[in-house]
Amino acid sequence: MISEAQFQKELELIISNAIREDVGDGDHSSLACIPASAQGKAKLLVKDEGIIAGVEFAKMIFHYVDKDMKVETFINDGERVKYGDVVFHVSGSSQSILKAERLVLNSMQRMSAIATKTKMFVDLLVGTNTKILDTRKTTPGIRAIEKWSVKIGGGENHRFALYDMIMLKDNHNDFAGGIPQAIAKTKQYLIDKNKDLKIIVEARNLDEVQQILNAGGVYRILLDNFDYETTKKAVQMIGTQCLTESSGNINEKTIRNYAECGVNYISSGALTHSVYNMDLSLKAL
Repeated sequence: MISEAQFQKELELIISNAIREDVGDGDHSSLACIPASAQGKAKLLVKDEGIIAGVEFAKMIFHYVDKDMKVETFINDGERVKYGDVVFHVSGSSQSILKAERLVLNSMQRMSAIATKTKMFVDLLVGTNTKILDTRKTTPGIRAIEKWSVKIGGGENHRFALYDMIMLKDNHNDFAGGIPQAIAKTKQYLIDKNKDLKIIVEARNLDEVQQILNAGGVYRILLDNFDYETTKKAVQMIGTQCLTESSGNINEKTIRNYAECGVNYISSGALTHSVYNMDLSLKAL
């Protein structure tokens, strides 16, 4: 996984690029009618229900726009909210509050939706030993906050990107000439490049599971689009030789059944690519 320093850099890049995109050479609506000296206060109002996420990110946005803005927090990331709850108050320059408003709302609405969906999946897994993972099916440019939201909702992050873990999927294996060849070439590549990266390999059937086990040195086997019975057989075959992950169109109706097959992880792109934003607003006080 990426380091904390790298992650913080990603967050800073998201904020700077979003402000560049939204503000440009100035928020002329505010500049035209609100004095630079005007001070104001606003509240973050919940008009929905679920898990709130993005409070800490909102603070980063406000402080990026104006280091003198102050945020008084009443509800923290990861807490359940309902209609009418006030998450925080922000005070400072009225122009600065309005400049940051849309980025704060856009971010928190999406982050809260992801955290809420993740928490739903996490709750469905209670009593099993299976954990829910996100994927790289994220919105281009804002992956860091989407994966942060999964963590806030109680899930775990898969690899952050292509550079922090090896994942040999069907196309890699086919282009390399087969699973044994792909794994052997990968091991040699890591030696040659002096890199310490975990290896995950995708299997499409039990024969491929056995090929991966024969090759050895794999951190996790991805059981892609296996049915329940085949998943159980694969888990038995693998035992403690490496970790297991199920994926492939798993939803809230099927996730518990896959967990009960004994897999260590279930990955779901739906955590980040199929959510409805939480309804939030920033209202002047």
